[in-house]
Amino acid sequence: MNKTSTNPGPARGPVDHGVRDQIVAAATAHFGLYGYEKTTVSDLAKAIGFSKAYIYKFFESKQAIGELICANCLRQVEADIRAAVDGGNRPPEKLRRMFKATVEASLRLFSEDRKLYDIAASAATERWEAVRAYEGRIQAMLQDILRQGRETGEFERKTPLDEAASAIYLVMRPFLNPLLLQHSFDYTDDAPALLSSLVLRSLSP
Repeated sequence: MNKTSTNPGPARGPVDHGVRDQIVAAATAHFGLYGYEKTTVSDLAKAIGFSKAYIYKFFESKQAIGELICANCLRQVEADIRAAVDGGNRPPEKLRRMFKATVEASLRLFSEDRKLYDIAASAATERWEAVRAYEGRIQAMLQDILRQGRETGEFERKTPLDEAASAIYLVMRPFLNPLLLQHSFDYTDDAPALLSSLVLRSLSP
């Protein structure tokens, strides 16, 4: 959770300046202790030892800092899902692995870092760009699996590809969206196998 990466939006300040990473690392720790909603830019400035005006040279708002932290978290979830998918041989296996990895990675992120859940919840509620981009990449991953399955003759070809991917994404969404995930904890053990089996039956040619 303390890793930093490229800002999902336009960055302020010198591109190669280590101060931006320092601000993000301090903000991640501060949000982790006190929560995103309860933390102000002034709080971060005091914690880091900078002036609030200096922080604004690098980030236009607290949300901009939160967006970067959120993007980092979602990139890790996406990387875990991608690694699981790449470990499968055939499209049906890839889809099953994607369902399982989605639940496991989301639970690990949103359960182990309870205070940072505030950032994910705000991002989902306000539809931050980091969240929209993440959802788009997950749907693109689904489309790729479906396309492979159609090429091998293992999946049906009548449904438009984007429509099929969107429908499957909606099935997975309770385990991808932090606001919905908190209401789905009772189903996380059985959901990956049950839902992926149902989806695979619907994809049969």
